[in-house]
Amino acid sequence: MFLYRRTPELPTPEQALKGRAEPEFGVPEQHTVLGNPLQGPYPEGLEVADFGLGCFWGAERRFWQTPGVWTTLVGYQGGFTENPVYEEVCSGLTGHTEAVRVVYDPRKVSYETLLKVFWESHDPTQGFRQGNDVGTQYRSAVYTHTGAQAQAAEASREAYQKVLTGSGYGTITTEILPAEGRPFYPAEPYHQQYLDKNPAGYCGIGGTGVSCPVGVATAEG
Repeated sequence: MFLYRRTPELPTPEQALKGRAEPEFGVPEQHTVLGNPLQGPYPEGLEVADFGLGCFWGAERRFWQTPGVWTTLVGYQGGFTENPVYEEVCSGLTGHTEAVRVVYDPRKVSYETLLKVFWESHDPTQGFRQGNDVGTQYRSAVYTHTGAQAQAAEASREAYQKVLTGSGYGTITTEILPAEGRPFYPAEPYHQQYLDKNPAGYCGIGGTGVSCPVGVATAEG
């Protein structure tokens, strides 16, 4: 992945690259590990969650390994440029972060459990970086699709902040925002399930080692 040593900062909508009306590439039909379609419409009863936690190669693998997840795909979210390509996102001029779309069966895995995977799979206190990966595209983010998701995400952030503070970590920088108005643009085909196709490939994902409480009630303790 690209490394940038300048101080990263998000562009304004006026500064962002213009992008394009249509994507420059298609998306593979099936997940190489789970065997299910990457894009919707998805079967009735499934729900969608979007997370940004650094390099999306390793992040996606964490979620496809989680029981109850039906499919995953990686893409770009939270920015201004329409239908961006990887090189544009890496320039820092689109405003996007690398994200994982997780399609899951809530009868088999809860959104709170996915939040636990999210928090424990990266260091959410690092701002515009994860480890050696530096840039606004590596920022920590949760884009919520329902009011219940938003409430759960906020509560889990509060709960995890308490245990991180107790372990000597700083303030969580994760942005929690509605997915509405922040389109998810699928990344190029070679990025999809990258670490399944390239088992020895780069993975910059690493957590703090601090366990995250599961469930909304823990935020009140």
